[in-house]
Amino acid sequence: MRVVIAGGHGKIGLRLGRLLSGRGDQAVGLIRNSDHVADLEDAGVRPVVLDLERAAVGEVGGTLDGADAVVFAAGAGPGSGAARKDTVDRDAAILLADAAGAAGVRRYLMVSAIRVDRADPTSDDVFQVYLRAKAAADADLRSRDLDWTIVRPGGLTDDPGTGHVTVGESLEPGQVTRDDVAGVLLAALDHPEWTVRKQFDLIGGTASIATGLAAL
Repeated sequence: MRVVIAGGHGKIGLRLGRLLSGRGDQAVGLIRNSDHVADLEDAGVRPVVLDLERAAVGEVGGTLDGADAVVFAAGAGPGSGAARKDTVDRDAAILLADAAGAAGVRRYLMVSAIRVDRADPTSDDVFQVYLRAKAAADADLRSRDLDWTIVRPGGLTDDPGTGHVTVGESLEPGQVTRDDVAGVLLAALDHPEWTVRKQFDLIGGTASIATGLAAL
């Protein structure tokens, strides 16, 4: 399997890339900062330096040659302002979907966030802008003729993964490890029969990842 990960140096994207390469799959990480090339190479991920805030559809599509799937795990980050929530969390996700459609890559996994559909529609608070940006990207993806999956994790932690989660259409907020989010993405890639055209919240829990996804 060849998987292209937008946000390849992010805390979820790099974990997923490491899981893929560790079992012999081909992981390609799209990164904005060339200083991160060595980190991806150390993880067995092929780095491609490409700024999704400035790239054209054709440039992005050129990185998708031979890909079986794309994963949007990029984000403007907690220190960024409201404008970059739109240009990264919304527009870059839409750009990747445009490129995937043009390149004939049907499988698209989106890392979203829990309760994005409950964002304040008028607030200028940066977090609310972020939630609205993610909600818009999710809505755009749902409208497309792609084999999409939208994963909406709760609060992210760097604790070691447990391999046990709770998934559901609408969960109360909770926490989940980044390790387990990456594990869920990997399982979703492996089991499209469970996850294609599914959107679900994700927090820590007691069910194995496979059991949780199979019940969707």
